[in-house]
Amino acid sequence: MTELLLEALPAALSRLGVDAVLADSVEPAGALVARHLQLPFVTAVTGLPLLREPMVPPPFLGWEYRPTAAGLRRNNGGYAVSDLLMRPIAKVVSFYARRWKLDPDPRHQWSDRLHVAQCPAGLDFPRAALPTSFRYGAPWRLDEADVDLPEDDGRPLIFCSLGSLQGARRSLFVAMTAACAAAGTRAVVAHGGGLSEAEVTSLPGRPLVRAFWSQTRILPKCSAAILHGGFNTVLDALAAGVPIVAVPLAFEQPATAARLKRIGAARIVSPAEADKGGLEAALRLVLSDPSYRHAANLLAAEMAGAGGAAEAAALVDSALFSDADAMPAGLSPLDGVPACAA
Repeated sequence: MTELLLEALPAALSRLGVDAVLADSVEPAGALVARHLQLPFVTAVTGLPLLREPMVPPPFLGWEYRPTAAGLRRNNGGYAVSDLLMRPIAKVVSFYARRWKLDPDPRHQWSDRLHVAQCPAGLDFPRAALPTSFRYGAPWRLDEADVDLPEDDGRPLIFCSLGSLQGARRSLFVAMTAACAAAGTRAVVAHGGGLSEAEVTSLPGRPLVRAFWSQTRILPKCSAAILHGGFNTVLDALAAGVPIVAVPLAFEQPATAARLKRIGAARIVSPAEADKGGLEAALRLVLSDPSYRHAANLLAAEMAGAGGAAEAAALVDSALFSDADAMPAGLSPLDGVPACAA
């Protein structure tokens, strides 16, 4: 995918008359093409910050923060393995950088103007070397329609989701809904289209089930959430002050779960433990121990003051178009709206 973008984007962006680039931090093609076309660019950090620091574990591993010599050695080993896994992408990026007579050093993947992140500072591990252009933030969300629940049987609601890629894991949804029922609560399940109607009707505990719910509207109605640790759903839960039982499965989810554990906003249950009934005890604990909700509420307060999508957009606008160097030739702020490729 990176190679396809590097091959196709220069002509496409030139044809469209793009004036600036908003490049996701996980895709190096965006920054490299912007440099090649001499376009200003901003780095968008939609998940965990990827900037490497010796004391911060790689952002795809569920390692705890350990600011010790042993932790440093462990992290160095993790980054060495990461570099090996990323070698095919690094090779492609380096080839195109040399072809375009650009420095292939990975540090150029990040914008000097602005790194704008969804992640709140309180969720990340402690950092000692963030660039001055880095800004923590809050979820980038549009307003959603309110949720009308079909019925209310008086039980506390528990939001249960495995995101849009893992929603076909019926056995895990069974474990989630069974745990909710055993704890005297009612599951609100979002399966992302992964379950058939027959599978939905077989879930225990009379859960409320849809392919998708308006997360920002349903989560404030819930007493807790059982999640796979996907970053966007975690942010939505924390923004609602909802404590979490996390069952990390893949991608960045173990690393997100490690951060939730550190701040005290979640209990972590492995998929194997979940299949053996481990969710019920974890759910009962986050519901009965007020420290979990307190930790979630601290993050909610931080994110409420961070401005969300509107603040992020203002930062991007300022970073790209507030000075003569950033303003595309022949275009003044009063002439029109610059075109930005994301």
